Amino acid sequence: MSLQEVLDSMEEKMMKTLEVVHHEFATVRTGKASTSLVENIQVEAYGTHMRLREVAGLSTPEPRLIVIQPWDPTVVAAVVKAIQTSALGIQPVSDGKVIRIPIPELDKERRQQLDKQIKKLAEDGRVAIRNERRQGMDAVKKLQKDGKITEDDLAHAEKEIQNKTDEYTKEIDTILGHKEKEILSV
Repeated sequence: MSLQEVLDSMEEKMMKTLEVVHHEFATVRTGKASTSLVENIQVEAYGTHMRLREVAGLSTPEPRLIVIQPWDPTVVAAVVKAIQTSALGIQPVSDGKVIRIPIPELDKERRQQLDKQIKKLAEDGRVAIRNERRQGMDAVKKLQKDGKITEDDLAHAEKEIQNKTDEYTKEIDTILGHKEKEILSV
């Protein structure tokens, strides 16, 4: 494996970590309606488990309302049950064809819980980035030890790895700041 391959591989893994953090943040309820809150809920339909987005159309016609329209009316009851048993803690309203989920205002205690939750998600992301840095450092040190790169190349690569680590960590902190603002604003 060449030095550039090591650096590219490390950066690719850091990008994936950032995508995971983005996705995890999108699933945290903020008092605003978002289809990402419910799209991955597992629904038991047709004898198998499927994601909600695979069995229904999702939309947010109002800032505090999610509308779910199953393509097959026979799965409405299964969708309602899946939402009720999910960790969202919100109650769906069904008229037999369409399911509406009103998103209530968050109280102060719930906002603080969500703030702790997103801080933990952000820290998990930072830890994953640092793990990639450690693996990248180990790989370039091995290349230098094997005589494939010079000490100058090693020093340059270590500096580049640290810069990438700082860049992705800063990006996670930026995302965290935006999400905290979204959660804590009344």
